[in-house]
Amino acid sequence: MEIQSYTMNFGPQHPAAHGVLRLVLEMEGEVVQRADPHVGLLHRATEKLAESKPFNQSIGYMDRLDYVSMMCNEHAYVRAIETLMGIEVPIRAQYIRTMYDEITRILNHLMWIGSNGLDLGAMAIFLYAFREREELIDCYEAVSGSRMHATYYRPGGVYRDLPDTMPKYRESPWRNAKELKRLNANREGSLLDFIESFTQEFPKRVDEYETLLTDNRIWKQRTVNIGVVSPELALAWGMTGCMLRGSGVEWDLRKKQPYAAYDRVDFDIPVGVNGDCYDRYLVRVAEMRESNRIIKQCVDWLRANPGPVMVDNYKVAPPSRTEMKNDMEALIHHFKLFSEGYSVPAGEVYCAVEAPKGEFGAYLVSDGANKPFRLKLRPPGFAHLSSMDAVVRGHMLSDVVAMIGTYDIVFGEVDR
Repeated sequence: MEIQSYTMNFGPQHPAAHGVLRLVLEMEGEVVQRADPHVGLLHRATEKLAESKPFNQSIGYMDRLDYVSMMCNEHAYVRAIETLMGIEVPIRAQYIRTMYDEITRILNHLMWIGSNGLDLGAMAIFLYAFREREELIDCYEAVSGSRMHATYYRPGGVYRDLPDTMPKYRESPWRNAKELKRLNANREGSLLDFIESFTQEFPKRVDEYETLLTDNRIWKQRTVNIGVVSPELALAWGMTGCMLRGSGVEWDLRKKQPYAAYDRVDFDIPVGVNGDCYDRYLVRVAEMRESNRIIKQCVDWLRANPGPVMVDNYKVAPPSRTEMKNDMEALIHHFKLFSEGYSVPAGEVYCAVEAPKGEFGAYLVSDGANKPFRLKLRPPGFAHLSSMDAVVRGHMLSDVVAMIGTYDIVFGEVDR
């Protein structure tokens, strides 16, 4: 019997295609002969919008790029502005940024392990992962008031210091007093108390994820030797993050080009051996454990070292209400900052961070005005998606789903 050759659309309707990826597959029966990704269905002109607004007004756009790794995106953009302006960020703000970058990394990997599990037929892991995700999202809410798009990092530091209280669950018809007390048990103290409590419990939670998946026969059948990426191929396609480390290349910007407080904390870089979907899963699980280590160290340091979280510079930081009432110059600076913004010295810079999905960078060009002359963002997902054809050829159609999942793609940053 002759095997039929045909072309098919994978997505954008398919759940694994996120509603915004059209993958044109040339098939021979169930085997992929060629894969052609079509992107652009979510294009929002983020870079052009940023070039039309004062610098600070674009921080919120960064949250909406990779909307699972919000503060890490802000970090790259804010670092680019600080580098051009020669701003030295207070050490306490650097530790807060480091802690929240790692909270964001765990948030991202929890979303990944849950959604990738669903893509490959594992239902329970999604419910487990989102249990912890809700608690970390509350940490976002505590410092910024927002559960997703925080806009917490600012040139010169962070918006405000860590609060002394945590958001609490309230009474409702579906929650009795006993249940309410249990839910709020670790929310009676400060934000640092809550995060410390989370870091003590989280390793056991990761053990539960591994119980569900790591030795699961069906999970291994869907991931072992699927989508093998050799170190040479990973480097040739410009892969970063877990895609690169899963292939055995020990490259991590937090170690190789340290920023924030990463040179002051102790952590390891997990790497894979075979470069398949299973190795990338193991790397992400190990990264959650390492992020937990980093957060613990940041909590200990922040407890022992109070201090400013923003530079004392009216050009980029608003004066306090007390200062405005007593000083006309401070009042003028306040109005100027929120109406016109600030001018950044002419020049160009590229600043990158080790985002949860890989290297996220901001190339910023200033002509001395109060808004960017050019902004070009370097998302990891775009480079990873480019390799789709090279990786999935010869695989079955169902393995394409596993491959899209293991890329950990969010199209907000791919399409921008």
